[in-house]
Parts: sequence; structure tokens; C-alpha cells
Amino acid sequence: MISDFHGEDGKACALQLQDIPGGAKAFELVAKFCYDVKIEMNALNVVGLRCAAEYLRMTEDYVGGNLILQTEHFLNEVFNSWKDSIKALESCEGVLPHAEELHIVSRCINSLASKACSDPNLFGWSSVGRTSMKSPGGSALWNGIVAEETPRSTGADWWYEDASFLSLPLFKRLILAMEAKGMKPDNIAGALMFYARRFLPCLSRNSSFRDGTARITPGASVSAPSESDQRIVLEEIVGLLPMKKGVTSTKFLLGMLRTTMILHASPSSRENLEKRIGVQLDEAALEDLLIPNLGYSVETLYDVDCVQRILDHFMLADQSMVAASPGIVDEGQLMTSSPSLTPMTMVAKLIDGYLAEVAPDGNLKLPKFQSLAAVVPDYARPLDDGIYRAIDIYLKSHPWLTESEREQLCRLMNCQKLSLEACTHAAQNERLPLRVVVQVLFFEQLRLRTSIAGWFFVSDNMENSHAPHGNIMLPKNNHGTIQAEVTQDQKENDHQVGVEDMRMRVSELEKECLSMKQEIEKLGKPKNGWNIFSKKFGFGVKSQPTLHAK
Repeated sequence: MISDFHGEDGKACALQLQDIPGGAKAFELVAKFCYDVKIEMNALNVVGLRCAAEYLRMTEDYVGGNLILQTEHFLNEVFNSWKDSIKALESCEGVLPHAEELHIVSRCINSLASKACSDPNLFGWSSVGRTSMKSPGGSALWNGIVAEETPRSTGADWWYEDASFLSLPLFKRLILAMEAKGMKPDNIAGALMFYARRFLPCLSRNSSFRDGTARITPGASVSAPSESDQRIVLEEIVGLLPMKKGVTSTKFLLGMLRTTMILHASPSSRENLEKRIGVQLDEAALEDLLIPNLGYSVETLYDVDCVQRILDHFMLADQSMVAASPGIVDEGQLMTSSPSLTPMTMVAKLIDGYLAEVAPDGNLKLPKFQSLAAVVPDYARPLDDGIYRAIDIYLKSHPWLTESEREQLCRLMNCQKLSLEACTHAAQNERLPLRVVVQVLFFEQLRLRTSIAGWFFVSDNMENSHAPHGNIMLPKNNHGTIQAEVTQDQKENDHQVGVEDMRMRVSELEKECLSMKQEIEKLGKPKNGWNIFSKKFGFGVKSQPTLHAK
């Protein structure tokens, strides 16, 4: 180069090597090498030296054992160590175009991917993370390369932290290489979640940058990535997540969805996350499902439309089970014949809880509340106490609803599936329409009458099966001794106590029905209408003599 630029006046010209890979530090090491000054190569400077040697054409054509050959030998040693390979890959950032041309980046990534897919405890190479330049025994390292480290016991996540220090493009290439080499989707998802938590402070509810301090030097201020950088990281992470169900936690996916809305990420990323969450919605927690409404046109406190879409995805994934289920079957039969009932029941409980949380919002329109509640099929709720609670909260927070709207809302619940506590509460609930209260009282009385009839049926069978002497003899064991003997008087006393409790409860219900009748008469209802209703469903005092006669 000097000979090419030699001036006519015979004076040597000055050369400016501004584009040399590695900059001044690399050129200084090259100059020392040329003058036989001992240089120390390590995992952090060998990549820059290799690129600078290539730029300066330091090949074997000029002298044996030139810098290109020596740096290649040293790189091969670096690739035997996980920790040194990570450092070398990080150092490629400063000389990326040259390192790509020399295939140093791909060689580093292949080395790391092979080690991550193997058990580090079976090899002598180092899998220890970002530690000091000392071996575990305390001996100094020779020439920057770890001398025989004793492998430590590690888990499947031993490489997550080291990989998280890579830039996003290099991290993405490393993940893709690991997938190509057959790494389990669980480990891939774990590494992606670790990386996301480091660079997306919004994932944590307190918006802390807890994991980012690991790469900040002492005394430096901690600053979160810019919003645009976070958006890029989020969209790339979403695209890299494994498609296998269950390998990525639902809690993390919901956190990513919330962050997507905060950062206004692409609609494709949001749709991707909603589908993933919908497939495993039964694993979600209520607190994570409460996503604030961050849209440009904020109507409600929480994003109910988002939960509606997630629930639709869940029902779509479960449609094969729903299609195979008969239209009207016994609940016990459905419990045994449907393997997907447990996830569906968990989702029904989750949605009922969500409806109860969003019901106090005065801006939540009735059609939107009904639409979300109606998606869950009736068989998914063993009891309707949850949806009743949500309806009651909604009625309390929306007192301006008309009687017709209240009745329409109450059609979401099945009065026959309310527990005794819920029935007692509903019978005294002034917010419910009168028609619903009467229906609740009817089904409660019908349930008690059925129970009493069962008691008497059992009692008759017991009387017919008693021995002449009045004692019930139980089977004998292997030794021929009698295991237990229960007297007839004890059974009759217990039976009569249970019947008396039933009679008292029925009497209370009939009094409530009589009170309801009086209330309806005060409202101007015709008396014969109530009589017809009473005769049809068995209300009134006529049932009481029947009980005493029995």
C-alpha cells in the first residue's frame, strides 16, 4: 500500500486505515505480531484479529505461521468451550460484515447449538455462565482459555442467561439453529421467555427492569430499551415461540398480550398470542385475564372484546368435543362420556369470575356482557352460582335496566342448578325480576319434595327388609364374628329427625310463596292467574296435609 501511494518527491505518504476491522486495538496487536512482540489472544479479541489479518492479507504466501493461520487455530480451541464461544459470538457484533464473510458467526452458532442440545455434564467443556476469569479450583487461566473445568450439575436452563446477552439477530439465529438440531420445544420456549423478561420491562406488573442489571457495568445507569426496540423484540419473540400446546405458560402469553397492547405492536402478533392463549385458556388465572383497555377508543375499564376473542378460540379448538356431545343428556352421563369436560368446566369458572370482575363497570353494555356469558355452554357449569353472582353484581351496578332487560339477563342462568345458599339469596334478592324469584322458589320446593319422597321410599324399603326381631344384622367377617348391629329404634329416630327438618323447610317455602302471592295481588295481578299457577306447579297449603298423612 505504501509503494502504491509513494510520491514523486520520494517522501513516504501517511496511510489512514480507518476501515480496518477491530479498529486501533486490533491494528496494535497486528503490529506487535509483525515485530515479534508477544501478544495475548483470548475469546474477546481473536475474532477482531482474524478479520484484521484477512483484511491485511496476512497469509502463508508471505511467511509461514502468519496471523491468519494462528488465529484459525485459536478459534478452533475457542469453539471447544461454551463460555468462550459465547464471548466470541458477542465480539462478532463489532466486525459483523467481515465475520459473516469468514463464516465465524455461523461456526460460533453451530458450536453453541450443539453444546446446548447436549448434556454439559457429559463433557469436559465449560458450561459455566458469565463468571470471573478463574477456574472453579482458583487456578489462573492460560491465554484466556479455560483449562479443564470440572463440570457442575446443571439443569435444562443452564444456557438461558448466557444466550440472553446476545443481540436480537444473533439470538434469533441461535434459537433457529437449536430447533434444527432437535432441541425440545420446552427449552426453546424457556429461553425465549428468559430473553423477553430481560428486554421487555412491561412484562412485569411493576415495570421493573430486574434482569437487565446483569449486563450493566458498576456505576452505569440502568435504562430500559426504547419503545420501538421493545416492539421489535416482542414481535420477534412471538414469531419464534413453539406452536406446541402447553410449552409456553399461559401467564407469560397473557403478559405478552398485555405488553403488545401497551407497545401498540402489530395486529398479527396480537392475533397470534390470542390464538395461543385460547388453546390453553383452562390454564389461565383470573388476575392475568384482567387486561386493561388500552385502545384508542376506551369504553370499558377492561378489554372485554379481547377476552371474547380468546374464548372464541378456545371453543373453536374444543368444537370436536362439543359436536360429539348429545343435545340433551343426563349430567352424570356427560361427566363420564366427555374427556374435555374438565378444561371446559375450568374455563366456565374462569369466565364467570371474569364477568363478576368486569360487571361493576358502568360502561359495560348489556349485549357485551350477555355475549361473553352465552359462549360457555350450559353443561360446562355444574352449578350456576358463579354466573348468578356476576348477574347480581351487574344488576346492582346498572340499576337503570328495564324489567325486560333484567329478565333477558337472568336467562343466562339455570335456576335448577343453583345451590341451596344461592337459592336462599335469590329468593330475597330485590334486584331480580319477580318471575325469576318465583321460578327459584318453585325449583327449590320441587327439589325438597323430591328429597322427601326419596326419604320415604328408603324408609319403606328399610321396613320391608327388617328381620322379625327388629335388628339389622350385618355380614360376618372371616372369623365369624358380628361386625355391627344397629337397633330399629335408632334408625327410626334419625329418620324422623330428618323428615321434621324437611317439613319445616317446606313450610317456610310455602309461607314465602304465600307472601309472593300477596305481593302480586298488590301489584294488581288477577287472583285467578295465581290460582292457576299454584295448581299447575303444586304451590299452596294443599301440600301440607299430604306430608302429615304420609
